[in-house]
Amino acid sequence: MQTFTDNPPAVHVSQLEKTYPSGDSELTVLQGVDFSLEAGKSLAIVGPSGSGKTTLLGLCAGLDIPSAGSVQLLGTRLEALDEDGRAAFRGKNVGFVFQNFQLIPTLTALENVAVPLELRGLSGSDERARALLEKVGLAKRLNHYPIQLSGGEQQRVALARAFINQPAILFADEPTGNLDGSNGSHIIDLLFDLNAQQQTTLVLVTHDLGLAAKCDQRLSLQNGRIVPNATVAVTTATATPHV
Repeated sequence: MQTFTDNPPAVHVSQLEKTYPSGDSELTVLQGVDFSLEAGKSLAIVGPSGSGKTTLLGLCAGLDIPSAGSVQLLGTRLEALDEDGRAAFRGKNVGFVFQNFQLIPTLTALENVAVPLELRGLSGSDERARALLEKVGLAKRLNHYPIQLSGGEQQRVALARAFINQPAILFADEPTGNLDGSNGSHIIDLLFDLNAQQQTTLVLVTHDLGLAAKCDQRLSLQNGRIVPNATVAVTTATATPHV
């Protein structure tokens, strides 16, 4: 197993495998997955439904642990940490945007964005949350609850929340999956604008080939394995979104 000491890649995945019990046997969701991503770069994980994309994203983010293999973020092996250690590492270094937003319904937009800083006991959470919400165009929606926001607005709140810790790595699961074309395009622009401003490494799962085309690299999964020679640089966006 390769270990990095000087200038490690932001994400390094080695022989990753994930299985689940299924009756008297096991269901293999991921097998033999290897890839690396340099700091500040972006990677799109694409593939058909059921190919293991979201499972891979969760393992890379430390939301779950692999059955075999290794995930290293910023040179730290996640499987060597206990659950509390992984949570602490995520809180300091990782942001996550969920497809279904996962906003807290009893909190306002401002309060939802401020939560990660408050959980870490850091000061200035409201000021930073306000600045990010203004940046994503929600300056007039600070005190609205999720139910009072459109889907596109909720996703912008989720995006602001993911960036408030200034994460070194941002993971996004279908960030445009529940949005129409106009809102989806706006979220894509915001995602890459914030990514560029904060020099955040970006790893995302998407069916949106237009979004995938904006990334530096693309990794294609099928039946839990990387399709050979499919981790390639993508230079143009010619596909129709939401294919």
